Amino acid sequence: MRRLDLGWFVRPGSETADGLPRVEPALGYLLRCGGELLLFDTGIGAADAETDAHYRPRRRPVQEALATAGVAPAEVGAVINCHLHFDHIGGNPLFAGTPIYAQAAELALVRAGGHTPEQLADFPGARYEELAGEAEIRSGVWIVPTPGHTAGHQSLVVRQPDGTVVLAGQTHATASDFAAARLAATAAAQGAGAPLPEPDGWPARLLEFDPRRVLFAHDASVWEPV
Repeated sequence: MRRLDLGWFVRPGSETADGLPRVEPALGYLLRCGGELLLFDTGIGAADAETDAHYRPRRRPVQEALATAGVAPAEVGAVINCHLHFDHIGGNPLFAGTPIYAQAAELALVRAGGHTPEQLADFPGARYEELAGEAEIRSGVWIVPTPGHTAGHQSLVVRQPDGTVVLAGQTHATASDFAAARLAATAAAQGAGAPLPEPDGWPARLLEFDPRRVLFAHDASVWEPV
């Protein structure tokens, strides 16, 4: 597995917990599964002038990022997007005819309009593999629904010889946020009294895979179990 640098953007203070702007990376992941290459997220796409002014993105084309790994887009056998916002599907139009795995709930948001730029989602040759829940798409590779950021958000679970890796996408803004949610669930399970944060249901499913590492779309830090 290889992490890909796909650029960065500035999240304004109106969208951060402390009210201060934060520069966040856009990260993709290239996975070799047997003789096949799978790509998780494809970078920041062109949206509109208002969105660019809001986030001030600096895009790194996915084909450039893949080239650092000695890979051309045509060699990618399948694309998995954690969700279909513009900052995760920017390179999708390069993969016409290639299966793109997405949850039915996410595709419903796209079809309703206003969820993401149409040219990034409905491009010539777009080939979606629509999922309705969890699926083992390759031996030892699972897509797991992780709704929250969007209704159709999904994560990728990969069994590797040195332990399971979870590509959590944008389940949380940072690895620290994920760690805090995990610890809150532990506290509740061990009888801590209220008040406690309201637990998410889906992290428990991810943790059933006993991950050794959890990686994110907008944070280069990695969560590891204590």
